[in-house]
Amino acid sequence: MSRIPIRPIALFLTIAVGGGWLVASPLWISGQGLAMPGATVLLVVMMFVPTLAAWITGRVLPSGQSFLTTTTVRPAVPFRRWLPYAILAWLAPIALMAASLGLAALLGVYRFDLEHFSGATALLEEASGGVPLPMPVALIVLIQLVSLPFAPAVNVIPALGEDLGWRGFLQTQLLPLGQWPAVLITGVVWGLWHAPVILLGYNYPGYQPFAALGMMVVFCVLVSVLLGWLTIASGTVWTAAIGHGFINGVAGVGALLSTAGPVDTGTAGLLGYTGWICMGVLVLVLVALRRFPVRGAAPAPPTAGFRSDAPAA
Repeated sequence: MSRIPIRPIALFLTIAVGGGWLVASPLWISGQGLAMPGATVLLVVMMFVPTLAAWITGRVLPSGQSFLTTTTVRPAVPFRRWLPYAILAWLAPIALMAASLGLAALLGVYRFDLEHFSGATALLEEASGGVPLPMPVALIVLIQLVSLPFAPAVNVIPALGEDLGWRGFLQTQLLPLGQWPAVLITGVVWGLWHAPVILLGYNYPGYQPFAALGMMVVFCVLVSVLLGWLTIASGTVWTAAIGHGFINGVAGVGALLSTAGPVDTGTAGLLGYTGWICMGVLVLVLVALRRFPVRGAAPAPPTAGFRSDAPAA
């Protein structure tokens, strides 16, 4: 088994994990948790910590490699080569979300309300503070659904903040172990990295904190296989950022189409076990079609770090 660069990986993880806790610390110190004013801003800032960790690691432990090239922010292949993967990363999250909600409905853990949109009505009334809505709820939901292939694009840059660190740096450094170990280990680490906010109820409200963290790890491992495959097959981390951004962007669809009341994220949607099943099936399809592990993928870099004079992303 090939060796991996332990020192750069250890430094990266120290900065990424420590930085994540540091950014989230006001949520804990305030005693208000996710209800603290400005919590959303902190969550977005936290997403850029892995990129910062990768950049600092490259400065401290330089090896003569470019930051942009090693992390595949600068693709090694022409745009036409990775464009099909970008399109897949764009559309697949929407299809996976639809499949997971359909499966949840079949299993009786989710109920659609496509006539009165009672779930959307409750959400909109709460958000408006009782102010009359400017148009029928059905029309608002329709607008939301029509914009679904486009609106989540705003999430791609924050998603890149995570993916440049996890898939651009960590996964790349783990590739000497093989593609499967690289994507699985990255997924476990990525899931645990979310602990500062998951333990406060983020993504899995109502669940025991450490059970929620375990569920987040399962979710992240499955997503990591898919995003890792996109990165390796396309030759650029941009495809992972697109996929990740749209996964985040479709997260609220379940609440728009459900009956009134909270949607159990542990069962319905991509975060829940119905989403895990759908993503697991997609992984099995990739394996069955011999698309993963990726044949002929670019070899992992022999050393870690970047040129000390390389430009930062």
